[in-house]
Amino acid sequence: MKRPVKKRLLGCMAVCLTAFLVLSIPGCKGEESPHNLISRTEENERVVSMFSPMEKSGENAKNVARSASDLTIMMAEEELGVTVTYQTYTAENYQEKSYDDVALERARNDMDDLYLLNPDTLLALGAEGKLADLSGLDSAKNLREIIRTANTVNGKLIAIPQEVVAYGLFVNVDLFKQYDLKMPETPEEFLECCRVFKENGIETPIGANRWWLETFVFAQAYADLYNGGSTEAEIAALNSGEAKYSDYMRPGFTFLQELIERGYIDAGKARVSEAIEAEGPDFLAGKTPIVMAYWGAANTETAYGKTDFEMQVIGFPSSRGQMPVMPMIGFGVGIDAEHKEDALRVLDIMTSDEALQVYSEKNRVISPSKNVKVDCVPALRPLNDRIEEGVYVLGSNAGMKMEQWGNTCQVVRQLLDGATVDECMAAFDELQAETLSEKPVE
Repeated sequence: MKRPVKKRLLGCMAVCLTAFLVLSIPGCKGEESPHNLISRTEENERVVSMFSPMEKSGENAKNVARSASDLTIMMAEEELGVTVTYQTYTAENYQEKSYDDVALERARNDMDDLYLLNPDTLLALGAEGKLADLSGLDSAKNLREIIRTANTVNGKLIAIPQEVVAYGLFVNVDLFKQYDLKMPETPEEFLECCRVFKENGIETPIGANRWWLETFVFAQAYADLYNGGSTEAEIAALNSGEAKYSDYMRPGFTFLQELIERGYIDAGKARVSEAIEAEGPDFLAGKTPIVMAYWGAANTETAYGKTDFEMQVIGFPSSRGQMPVMPMIGFGVGIDAEHKEDALRVLDIMTSDEALQVYSEKNRVISPSKNVKVDCVPALRPLNDRIEEGVYVLGSNAGMKMEQWGNTCQVVRQLLDGATVDECMAAFDELQAETLSEKPVE
C-alpha cells in the first residue's frame, strides 16, 4: 500500500474545498514562475495586494461568493482610501501547480500582502512564522470560539474567514417517510436506514464521491474530542505523540468499510467521481436517498437548492447524535508584507460585523462572528441548529500538528482502492511519526 505523502496533500485540500470557494483550479501548462497578473497602480497610491483564486467580479458577475467578498473589499477601500489589487491564480499561468502550491510559494517569498488560504496551507505558513498575528484586530474580538480554535497556531490567530463552511448529509425526506424511517442520529441507526432502503430496491442508498467521505470519519473520530470538555488536553496529547490519531480514526474507517461491504456505497464509482457531478443527478431524481455536501449546496440551484422533494440537511451519525463537520479557510496577512499595516486594516474592515452582515446576507451562510445571524433556508435548519448549540467537529484545525482534512481524504481514498482498515491506520501512524519528527521552524 502506498503511503500518503504530505506534499501531495496541497492539491487534495484544494479540490476537497473547491465547491464552496473555487480553491482548486487544476494545474495546466504555462509559465512556471509566479508573477503578478494585474499591473501595479501608481507609486503614490496606497495599495494592498491580495492573492485569491478568483478574479474581481464585474457588474454582471454570477459568482455570488466573489461578488459578496467584493462588497466587503469596497467598504475597506472607501473607508481607508486604499486600493486592493487582485493577484489572481489562473491555471494556465502555472505549470502543474495547484492553487495551494502557488499560494505557499508567493507567501514564502512575500509577494503579496493578503492571502485567501486553505487550512493545510495556513498550518504550514503559520508553523513557519510567515503569517501575522491577527488577535489584535477589532474584528477578532467578535469571532466564534470555533474560529479561534481552528485558526490558531503556536498561540497566534493567523487567519479569519468570511464564512463558516459546514458539511452535512443531504437527505430525501420523502423517501424516509415512505419507508417510515426517522432521521438517523447514530451509526447504528444510519446502517438500519440503509438496510431498509437496500431491501426495498434502492441499489445504492448513499451517493458518494472521492473527496467527501472523510466527513463520516471526522464525525465519529472527534465527536468526543470537540464536545467532551477536554479538547485542549486531547489535542496536546496528539501533538506530543502520547495519543495516536489512528485510535481516533479507526471507528470511522470501520464504519466506512461496513458501508462499502454491505453495498450501501459503491466504492468503485466513488473513487472516480467528482463531487456533486456524479451523485447529484440520482439524488435529484429521487433514486438515491442520501448524499453529502457543503452548506452552500442547499442555496444554489446548480447543486441542491431546488428539489422536487422535501430535503433536509442533517449532521453525520456519531455517538453524540447528528454531527456537523466544519473545515476552515481564511484570510491571512504576510508577516513581512510590504503593506502589512494597511493589509491588517483592510482585513479588519472586511471581517467587521458590518461587513460580515452584508457578506452573510448575500451568500446566506454562517458568519464567523458570534454577533451576526442570518436566516437560513428551511432545509438547513437541522444542521444550523446543531451548530448554534455549539455541537460540531472540525475537519481542519491549525492547532493540530498533523494536517487533518487532506491527510484523511487521501487515506480514505486508499480504503476505496481496497486497503484494509489496519493498513489505513498504519498510514496514519506513519504520518503522525513523520510530522512529529519534523524540526520546528526557528
